[in-house]
Amino acid sequence: MDGFEICDPRFRAFVLPNAPLEKLADGFRWCEGPVWFADRDELLFSDLPNDRVMRWSESGGLSVYRAPAQFENGHARDRAGRLISCSHRGRCITRTELDGRVTRLADSYRGRRLNSPNDVVCRSDGTIWFTDPPYGIQTDYEGGKQESELPASVYRLDPRDGVLTCVADDFQGPNGLCFSPDESRLYVSESGLQFSADPLQHIRVFEVDDEGLRNGRVFHKVEPGYADGFRCDEEGHVWSSAGDGVHCIDPSGALIGKILVPATVSNLAFGGRSLSRLFLCASHTLYAIYVNRRGARLL
Repeated sequence: MDGFEICDPRFRAFVLPNAPLEKLADGFRWCEGPVWFADRDELLFSDLPNDRVMRWSESGGLSVYRAPAQFENGHARDRAGRLISCSHRGRCITRTELDGRVTRLADSYRGRRLNSPNDVVCRSDGTIWFTDPPYGIQTDYEGGKQESELPASVYRLDPRDGVLTCVADDFQGPNGLCFSPDESRLYVSESGLQFSADPLQHIRVFEVDDEGLRNGRVFHKVEPGYADGFRCDEEGHVWSSAGDGVHCIDPSGALIGKILVPATVSNLAFGGRSLSRLFLCASHTLYAIYVNRRGARLL
């Protein structure tokens, strides 16, 4: 099948031979953090080095949603439909209220500033989970050089009382993250130290309980390239960014197929009709492709 690599015969039923990869927009510096708003039928994503958040819709095309944007990276939507964002420049997590006001939710842990929150997901209990590597404060390109005050970690924020909890601190560079459809698992990509000649390439998986995370282990090694952002479909398959496109990984950790993309994919999101359209942030370009699977519903 053109545009796909079948690693397991099961993957043939996941993709559509008459639904090719589509280029929706280009001319960005580095796309990141896509999030789908079904009630508005639009996608928001970051053009990170250009310090702006973009909006794309089938009917309205491309426009600027917010600029300047404090060099926001990853985005999610909470259970009330509000936008949750990771700010590199502000070293914080913010929430865009329904009236457009921006509320700062967390910017420090035990009296020390966060590094540069990277990616974020929301759980059905209202908690907000995010990764905090130092990538955004190591160069001026994605936010501005600043000193790191905390180890790279994964955090859980309860916005009801503002309590921020470190749930994992044994990462060199935690990056993308997502929950399994039943929220019993949390997947976190480990991309290691920036500028390293030997980057880490694996996705780790943890079991989730009331106390946080336990039984962390390597779930899958992505190659070529490394895993950045990813999402689960409703059956629990992980659709991950990779150096040659998007890799589809089954719940046991086996690679079953690839969508080949002519640029490095940084992040992705399910959206569109029935959540069966995969939107891909790939270097300077926004792509989309219809697949024969539906994304796990986040609301």
